[in-house]
Amino acid sequence: MTKHILNVGQCDLDHGAIRRLVEREFDAGVARADRLDDALALLRSDRFDLVLVNRKLDADDSDGIDVVRAIHADAALAGVPVMLVTNYPEHQAAAVAAGAAPGFGKAELEAAATREKLARFLD
Repeated sequence: MTKHILNVGQCDLDHGAIRRLVEREFDAGVARADRLDDALALLRSDRFDLVLVNRKLDADDSDGIDVVRAIHADAALAGVPVMLVTNYPEHQAAAVAAGAAPGFGKAELEAAATREKLARFLD
């Protein structure tokens, strides 16, 4: 069965890079949401194996950790794994404290460690 990822808040360039990585390495599909409300609506209407959230949403500069918190606050969505996409360790730590799995930074996109983190949910 094909895995499905929801990619939240990435700019076009970063969304494309993440999509290419995921399609190449895991043969998974990638949907896109620009804002928190869009993400929650998609999560309620479809099944996703993983949610990737940008630290700052490109569309409105809102905080990606708020997306993590909103997903985990909703009992119907709380079981969906979430990762924050950021190069900043302090933001990764805050996301993990909010219930996210350890994520990765855009600078680490092609690293073996990033593939290993994704494989946990996509293999």
